[in-house]
Amino acid sequence: MFHRDQNIEKIVDIVVLANSYKHGEHCIAGKCLITKEWIRPVSDINGGAISSDQAKIQNKYGVFPTKPLQKVQIRIDQHTPLINQPENHLIKKEQWIQKYNIKNHELLNYLDTPSTLWGRGNHVSYSNIQNGIQKIDQSLYLVQVSNLNLIINEDGKKRAIFDYNNEQYNLPVTDPQFNKILEQRPELASILCISLACEFHNKCYKVVATIF
Repeated sequence: MFHRDQNIEKIVDIVVLANSYKHGEHCIAGKCLITKEWIRPVSDINGGAISSDQAKIQNKYGVFPTKPLQKVQIRIDQHTPLINQPENHLIKKEQWIQKYNIKNHELLNYLDTPSTLWGRGNHVSYSNIQNGIQKIDQSLYLVQVSNLNLIINEDGKKRAIFDYNNEQYNLPVTDPQFNKILEQRPELASILCISLACEFHNKCYKVVATIF
């Protein structure tokens, strides 16, 4: 079994639950198929993004960009947690291997059920994390929400407005499929992968990384 506290090289199979934009590169995250623990592959110990070349999988048909719902085998070098992103794992620069997919209905097996999404509002104070006022046990949630509304606001920003556990949230969206979802208006499961982003001006913003 895979355990996050073992800082040794391991091969692990994850189900990809996010592949979103991060500074022109990729923020990828998923859950271990065995333990259901979150794993965020990073390119350096400071939580660096994954390059487009690294964010690809190989299967019997060739090499393709990694997508949510894929089961992917990756080799991780060590656990490199940050106080705001404890799931970070430094990866080996090796080709990822696709091992089939999960179906949309199987997402229910991977849901998280926190009481809140790191409290109210759209961000967490980084100073509060540093000072121990707010402890981040995990910086990723896969949650089922209600009253989901996707919009592009007057500033051209992509937003998701939704309710979770009797609290309304209005969060930015980094899912690269956002425009396609808006155009095609598919029937959504109202399951969101939500991530706590890196520190920016003493704030860690909450972002919607994937819309299912």
